[in-house]
Formats: sequence, structure tokens, C-alpha cells
Amino acid sequence: MQDNNGIDKKNRFNFKSITKSGGFTSLSSALMAIFLGLVFGFFVMLFASPPNALAGLRYIIFGGFNRIGNVFYFATPILMTGLSVGFAFKMGLFNIGASGQYTMGLFFALYAGFMWDLPPGIHWFAAILAGMVGGMLWGIIPGLFKAFLNVNEVITSIMFNYIGMYLVDMMIQGSSIMYTADKTRTKYLPQSAQIPSLGIPNSNVNLGIIFAIIIGIFLYIVLEKTIFGYELKATGYNKHAAEYAGMKGKTNIILTMLIAGGLSGLGGAFFMLSPSGIVGSSMTYEPINIIAANGFTGIAVALLGSSHPIGTIFSAVFISHIQRGGTLASLVGYKPEIIDLVIAVIIYFSAFAMIMNTALGKIVESRLGEKEAKEIEINDDVKEAE
Repeated sequence: MQDNNGIDKKNRFNFKSITKSGGFTSLSSALMAIFLGLVFGFFVMLFASPPNALAGLRYIIFGGFNRIGNVFYFATPILMTGLSVGFAFKMGLFNIGASGQYTMGLFFALYAGFMWDLPPGIHWFAAILAGMVGGMLWGIIPGLFKAFLNVNEVITSIMFNYIGMYLVDMMIQGSSIMYTADKTRTKYLPQSAQIPSLGIPNSNVNLGIIFAIIIGIFLYIVLEKTIFGYELKATGYNKHAAEYAGMKGKTNIILTMLIAGGLSGLGGAFFMLSPSGIVGSSMTYEPINIIAANGFTGIAVALLGSSHPIGTIFSAVFISHIQRGGTLASLVGYKPEIIDLVIAVIIYFSAFAMIMNTALGKIVESRLGEKEAKEIEINDDVKEAE
């Protein structure tokens, strides 16, 4: 099919529609933020120790490839908390309580691992489900406050981060079955309660990463292909219009926080039920009254992934990758905290990258518009000459 100027519309490369697509905008913004964050981190290292700056940057960018098993292991919990934050954000809710839900899921998984006497084939799976239930219980409470009392979920979920942390630490320290007082941490989990390992040497990676990726893909299908997902996103865009259209706003708020809490709880279970690299041992928990960092890192993962489930998967793996590389930067004299600075700058630049990406898209579109106008003018001249 041709337009009035003889240009083939069907075969014309429509760059404008690509630049305006949400996926292109999110991807290009994330890549720009990552680039700016790494450049900023390099200048910080250059200021701290000029001779070692290039070596430190190489460790941050490439060091994770030498520890790929642990990259995926540490990506698992932040992927789940990232999915939790992103899923709630689609509903217009800011689930800043992912840390508390993560910690409660971790405790429920530990409790099931130590207290339940189940066959080896189902013990670890039952402990995972227990972790999910723990997170759901801790997530639904802010949802109920939001739905029925219109209490801001940010306030309640922050409070429940602290309540959950202190409550879990108190219950673990009060249990002689789970806690070893002289080592100030939990005992090794029974072998039957440990998630089967993927067999990568010198790492704790297990089936949890497979489950987490499957859950991320499932959430994408729910959000994009189901009525429930459509209602969640519609309510997130405009709550009043959604309620006017007959959507159940209060019910959706409760369900969203319930699911978000369950996702964070699964993150805690996947992290804690992991077998260690030492045969017969497992991960342990030390109750030291510190809010779980994996919950807040999940917020960064969700922001970098634009709250999209598939984007969150790649974002979690990337952040885990540079975290593992960042720990190796200590080999050339840098503190491991340097990578926290890089991640913070990447997230900070994400907002600016979105603005810059929009401006860049407009420049490209204007250039393409000028090009098309010249093509039309040439075609008109050719017709007149004929």
C-alpha cells in the first residue's frame, strides 16, 4: 500500500512507534542509568585511589562472572522482594514493608524446617510454603488498614518492618531447638528441609532461582493476560474511575498486599532454606536486630526493572552480579560499600534517565520527520518532472 506521495507505508521502518513503546523507554532508561552509575562509581574510585580505579571497575563489571553460582543465589531473594514491590506498585501501592514480610517468611520457613517432621521429598517444599504464608500474614495487615481505614500503606508497612524484625529475633532466641546461644545464630537446618542444590561448585545456588524466575513469568501473564491483572493496573492508574467502572477497589488492595507479602516471604524462604557449600551445613540466621537489607534492595530492583516482572528478573541478576564483583574490589584496596554507592547512583539516575530518554526520543523523531519531509519533497519534484 502506498500513500499519496508514493512512499510504501507497509515497508517503511516506523522508528517513531518503537521509541514511544513502553518497553523501549524502560530498557533505554535502565541502560542509561546503569552507564551513568558506573561512570560515577569510577570517578569515586579514581578520587579514592587513582592507580587502582580501572582494576576496581573491572572487578565490579566482570567479577561476577567468576562467581556465577552465587550471583544467582543472591539474586533469588532480591528478585522475590523486587517482584513484591513491583506487583504492589502496579496497584498504586508502595510496599515498603518487603523487609518485614521477608523476615517473617524466613522465620516461618525456619520453624517448619526445625519443628515439622516430614519425609525428605516434601519437607523442604512444605517449608517454602510456610515461608510464603508467613509473608502473606505480614503483608495483609497493611492491606486491611489501607482498604478499610485508608491508612497510608507506607506508614504501616514501615512499622511492621520493625515489629517483624524484633518479633522474629525474640522468638528465635527463645527457642533452644532453633537457636545456639554460644554461636548467637540458628543451628543448621535438617538435610530434608534444605532446597536441593543445583550442583554449581563453591556456591549456595539451588532450585530457588528456578522457582523465582517461573514466578516472575507467571506474574507477567497474570498482569498482562488476565482480567484480575487488568483490574489491578486500572485501579493503579485511577482508583476512582476503576471503582466507577465496577471494580472492587478494597478487595483488590487486600489481595495485592496479600500476594506481595507472599512473594517477599518466599524470598526469605528461598534464602534461608539454602544448603551451604560445606557438606551437611546450611544457611543460618543471626538475630541482631537489623532490618533485612534484601527487602530494601528489592525496591531498587523493582525501580530499575520499571516494576515489570520480566524487567525485574534481569534487574535482580544484574544488581547481584555487580554486588558480587563489588566485594572483589577489596582486592585492590576499595571498601565493599563502594558497590552500594554505585547501586544507589544507578537508582538515582533512573528518574533522570527517563527524562533524558524522552528528550532524546523527541530529537530523533524531529530528525526523522525532517527526513520524511525531504523524501516527500523529492517525490513531488520527480512527479512534476515526469
